[in-house]
Amino acid sequence: MSSGAVSEQSRRFSVLSWPQVQRLDSILGETVPIHGRGNFPTLSVQPRQIVQKLVKVCNDTDRWSLISLSNNTGKNVELKFVDSLRRQFEFSVDSFQISLDSLLLFDKCSQTPMSESFHPTVLGESMYGDFEEALDHLRNKIIATRSPEEIRGGGLLKYCDLRVRGFRPRSEAEMKSLQRYMCSRFFIDFPDISEQQRKLEAYLQNHFMGMEHKRYDCLVTLHSVVDESTVCLMGHERRQTLNLIATLALRALAEQNAIPTVTNVTCYYQPAPYVRDRNFNNYYIAHLQPCRNTYRTWLPCN
Repeated sequence: MSSGAVSEQSRRFSVLSWPQVQRLDSILGETVPIHGRGNFPTLSVQPRQIVQKLVKVCNDTDRWSLISLSNNTGKNVELKFVDSLRRQFEFSVDSFQISLDSLLLFDKCSQTPMSESFHPTVLGESMYGDFEEALDHLRNKIIATRSPEEIRGGGLLKYCDLRVRGFRPRSEAEMKSLQRYMCSRFFIDFPDISEQQRKLEAYLQNHFMGMEHKRYDCLVTLHSVVDESTVCLMGHERRQTLNLIATLALRALAEQNAIPTVTNVTCYYQPAPYVRDRNFNNYYIAHLQPCRNTYRTWLPCN
């Protein structure tokens, strides 16, 4: 292996600083209440106590599982157990992997509390490549990725999620090009409209708990990206998907009580060609009371 390749490989790794180790240790030791649904009770668990569990889901190339713990206040902890995984990140900001072995072993073997001068060496790695570059992206809310066609779903929903949370592309021109790959892979993995609906609803439910007001913004962003960057769908398929996203966005507004009642909404349609025929008079014009409040139209009628 050349010296340049060795140098590039070494940049993937970084020893965590003492404040980072402290933060990691506090997260692992913090008690997280997991609220059960229906008659199931609330459980109090510590991530440190669960990381020893391992459940494998296997296919031709990947063996991994994900446990997501969340409560009613939107606090979320995701534990991913990986035996093999071909694509181990979506964007640079979620590419970090931290080996917990030394930290967990320290708890079992040492009677002395951790301190700045006495704590285990914890190694972190960025699967994106350069650890410091990825960390800079995280700190400055920068969106960067490569080969999104390798990601299940293309990273499309995560991309829209990041934009809503204030992240911005490192390069707008580059990201415009990558958006086409994101959309293409998403529709390869979720070709049916019912699959798309289930995926969108599940993503909104799992990633915007406690941030329901952001669901609408995410869907508007998604609508814009799909409308602008989708090149792999037939015309009617594209319209069908855009209508689905628009419907979910309207539902998100309704759940926030952010739109008027249906009786106060007037929807304008372009008349059919035959309505312009002077000999056609089998229609009437409804005289509506003007609405006192005006509401910004977020999507045009198709």
